[in-house]
Amino acid sequence: MATFTPPPTDTMRAKLLLAAREEFAAVGITGARIERIAASSSSNKAQIFHYFGSKEGLFDALYAQTLAETLALVPLDAEDLPEYAGRLHDAAVQRPWAQRLVTWYRLERGDAAPMEAVVASNAEAVAEIERAQRAGVLPRTLRPAVLLGLVVHLAAFWSETSPEFDTLVTAMMPARRRQVVVDAVAALVRR
Repeated sequence: MATFTPPPTDTMRAKLLLAAREEFAAVGITGARIERIAASSSSNKAQIFHYFGSKEGLFDALYAQTLAETLALVPLDAEDLPEYAGRLHDAAVQRPWAQRLVTWYRLERGDAAPMEAVVASNAEAVAEIERAQRAGVLPRTLRPAVLLGLVVHLAAFWSETSPEFDTLVTAMMPARRRQVVVDAVAALVRR
C-alpha cells in the first residue's frame, strides 16, 4: 500500500495563499469562506489554521505577500516618480486582485494594528523621497509622505474608479490612461 507523502510546507502554503487570493479579492474577509479556500487549494481547514492561525491571519499573510511582490516588481525610483507611477499603474492593470485586496484591507482591517513589514516599507520609501528632496531632485513643496501618497494614489486612479465614472472615459485607451498617470505625477513634481 502506498503511503501518503504531504507536499512540502512552502508548496502547501503557496497553494493556500493562491486560493485565498481569489477568494479574498472576490468577497473580502467577511465574505470569504475557509471551506472554499481549502477546497480550491486541495487542502483542508486544519492546514489553513496550522499555517496562518485564523482567516484574518491568512488574509494578513496574503496582504503582506502581495505588497512585497508589488515592491519587488515595481521598486521605488525617487529620481523618476512619473515613470515609477506609470509602472505602478501597469502593475495594477496586470494584477487587478492586488488593488481589490488593498481595498478590502482598508475596509475590513483598517482598525487592526499596523503591519510592521508594511510600516517599515513605507518608512523606507518616505526616506527615499526625503533624500531626493534634499538632493534637489524633487521639490520640497510637499512633505515626503504626502508626496509619496499622492504618487501612489495617482498611479491607482484608474483601478479605483467607480463603474459610473468609467462610463465617462470608456473611449480612453489603456496607453492613454497610463500616460495620464505619468503626466499627472510629472505636473505634481514640476518645480
